Amino acid sequence: MNTNFETIAFEKLGEIGILKVNREKKYNALNSQVLHELKDFLSSLSEGHELKGMIFTGAGDKAFIAGADIAEMSDMTVDEGHDFSTLGQDVTLLFESLNIPVIACVNGFALGGGCEMAMACDFIYATKTAVFGQPEVKLGLVPGFGGTQRLAKLIGRNRAKEIIYSGRNVDINEAKEIGLVVRSFDSQDEMISEAMKTLEAISKNSPNAVAISKQIMNEGNDLTNEQGLDIEAGHFGDIFSSYDMKEGTKAFVEKRKPEFKGE
Repeated sequence: MNTNFETIAFEKLGEIGILKVNREKKYNALNSQVLHELKDFLSSLSEGHELKGMIFTGAGDKAFIAGADIAEMSDMTVDEGHDFSTLGQDVTLLFESLNIPVIACVNGFALGGGCEMAMACDFIYATKTAVFGQPEVKLGLVPGFGGTQRLAKLIGRNRAKEIIYSGRNVDINEAKEIGLVVRSFDSQDEMISEAMKTLEAISKNSPNAVAISKQIMNEGNDLTNEQGLDIEAGHFGDIFSSYDMKEGTKAFVEKRKPEFKGE
C-alpha cells in the first residue's frame, strides 16, 4: 500500500483506515495532484489490503473539500477539461469499487467536487456546520465528477435539478431531510469517533458478505427492479459456497459467535 504522498495522508488504526485530503490552507481543494494521488492510493488498495473499513475526510475544520481547484481549471483547454473530469470520475469509481465500506466524514464545506467525492462513498456523516452544494453553474461550469448522476440517484431527480440549476448551498438540516447525510454531530471529533464505532461494528460481520452486499447494490443502481433482484439471487446462491456462510449459519445454530475469514 503506497502511502508516500504530498497532498493526502493515510492512517491505519487496527483494521480501520483514515484517508484525508491534506491541503488545509487551500480548503482541501482538488487539483490534479490531489486527484492523481487519490487515484494511486485507491488503486493500490484494490490490489489487496487488510482493512475492514475506511473513513474519508479533509484536514482542518473549515472544509471537507471545498471543491475543485478553480485557479488550475481556469486556464484549461477543452481536452484538459475533459481529462480533468475523467480523472475525478476515476477516483469516485474507485471509492465505489472498494470491497470495504467507506464513510465520508464531512467537516465544513463539501461543494462541487467535494460533494461529488462524498457521494461516491457508501454513506455520509457530517458535522452540524457542514455545507453541501454543486455551485458549478455560478462559474459557467457543470458538475464534472459525477454530480449530475449521483445526486439525482441519492435524493431524486427533481430535487437534484433544483440544487444543481440554482447552485445554492444545502445546510446540514436539509441535507439530512433529503437523505444526503445519514447522521450529524456536534463536533468533528465526535463524528470521527462515531464513524470508527460504525466501522468496527461492521467489521464484526462477514467481510465477504459486506463486500458482496456493496457490489449488489452498486450493480443494481442503474437497473430495473427485476434485473436487480436477478443479480441479488445470483449472488445469494453463490455465497452458499463460502466459508463465512457455513461458519455464520453453524455458529447461529450452535449459539456462539462466528469466526469469519472473509473467504
